[in-house]
Amino acid sequence: MIDFQTDPSRYKHWKLAFDGPIATLSMDVDADSPLLGGYELKLNSYDLGVDIELADAVQRLRFEHPEIRTVILRSAKENVFCAGANIRMLGKATHGHKVNFCKFTNETRLAIEDASANSGQRYLAAISGSAAGGGYELAEAADRIMLIDDRRSSISLPELPLLAVLPGTGGLTRLTDKRKVRRDLADVFCTTEEGVRGKRAVDWRLVDEVVPPSIWEARVRACALAMAAESDRPNGPGIVLPTLDRVIGETAIAYRYVQVQLLHAEHRAEILVRGPTEIGGIGTDFWALVMARELDDALLHLRLNEPELGLIVFRSAGDPEKVLEVDAMLEQHKDNWLVREIRLYLKRVFKRVDMMSRSLITLIEPGSCFAGSLAELVFAADRGIMFSGKRSGDNKSPAALHLSALNFGAYPMGNDLTRLQTRFLGEPDSVKKAEAAIGQQLTADDAEEMGLVTFAYDDVDWNDEVRMLLQERASFSPDSLTGLEANLRFAGPETMETRIFGRLTAWQNWIFQRPNAVGEAGSLKRYGSGQRPDFSIERV
Repeated sequence: MIDFQTDPSRYKHWKLAFDGPIATLSMDVDADSPLLGGYELKLNSYDLGVDIELADAVQRLRFEHPEIRTVILRSAKENVFCAGANIRMLGKATHGHKVNFCKFTNETRLAIEDASANSGQRYLAAISGSAAGGGYELAEAADRIMLIDDRRSSISLPELPLLAVLPGTGGLTRLTDKRKVRRDLADVFCTTEEGVRGKRAVDWRLVDEVVPPSIWEARVRACALAMAAESDRPNGPGIVLPTLDRVIGETAIAYRYVQVQLLHAEHRAEILVRGPTEIGGIGTDFWALVMARELDDALLHLRLNEPELGLIVFRSAGDPEKVLEVDAMLEQHKDNWLVREIRLYLKRVFKRVDMMSRSLITLIEPGSCFAGSLAELVFAADRGIMFSGKRSGDNKSPAALHLSALNFGAYPMGNDLTRLQTRFLGEPDSVKKAEAAIGQQLTADDAEEMGLVTFAYDDVDWNDEVRMLLQERASFSPDSLTGLEANLRFAGPETMETRIFGRLTAWQNWIFQRPNAVGEAGSLKRYGSGQRPDFSIERV
């Protein structure tokens, strides 16, 4: 089982150091500690285990260290920054693992950029040594890239000439969209195995600055301090993110607020999210934060460890008024640094839902609490089905849907639109109508009429309609469903993020299945053997 829970005391590949408003996150990969076994992580090359630690460090810097305003990304090894994704790992891994590795790595890079853009915690990449492939892609996620001018240190994206694959963790998209590198120069860069160094790297906008060795450390610190001076981070104590309280069994995963049923025979997982039972202070045990951490962990577990559960059904239980009370606190105190971080984390978790290559069905039933923030699970789903009226023999109140201010801007998707704006792309008046209903208790008839759910069924039809829906979904081709869902979920404008996932990752997914890359005579299999790959010359 791949576990996404870790903490700094267990890191094998990263070191954290703190100096006033500056944190240094140093890559020091233990070559003998690969996640899957059977390969060495030489030259600061990385696998999913290295990125799990990086994601944890980025998260803890945001919540546990509000005093940190600049994070320096650098290497703790001589003459190498990072050699990128480990090639032996890519050669040995299943197709599904390679794709999910790239997806999680992309999400981690985007979390770094989210911290820079929204949390006042900016990143500086200080490259000393070779930064190849994913190593340079990691640097691209930073706000600023500095390269030592020692005639040895260089940057490169050599995946195409060496491995017949792409810089799949956002490298191509960030070249053009973020760093605004000219298309023809990007073409040269991505087909030049030895990479670029010195003044040319600056001229092509691949890095922001090259620095002589004699002033390297002083210049890195001066730049980090200048970036820190622009931040609005407070000087105060953070909160500790404790280990999640969870029990993982063969058929269920139990957390405090999230319960996951693993229905292997039906190829389905059911996620029940429980609302808050009491409203306390905003801190480590605050419901919104704990629930977000639990849901995030559950999604990652399903993604990597349960690939045959192709359908996820979301349910909820609790008092919707208490969920709305939490939302009111998150809105009222949105300028507080911790509340800001919780809102941003919820945004990232809901984006993780959007990016699940699983069919998503949300069932709004009597006793549910799909209100405000939790209603995002309705709007993220491929279909939302709502129970109309009361269930026979059940004393629970009829199902209701509640909207809050947070549904209208706090949790944008990767296309920079809210889920309701994306849902109603061709009918903006429907968004205004929904916003006017903030605070109202919407019945099944209301929600269906407003387009907030797909269908509403009463007690007579509910069981049969839901059963047929789930059975039909499980009968379709998983590959076709993944393509269908990924295309329908992201309507509207393209952004750097949607291009990374919708275009770059889709092409990498395809390339990872082609014999030129992964066949017995392909680049990944023959790399390091002394044999040249044998390419099929047909263009497809």
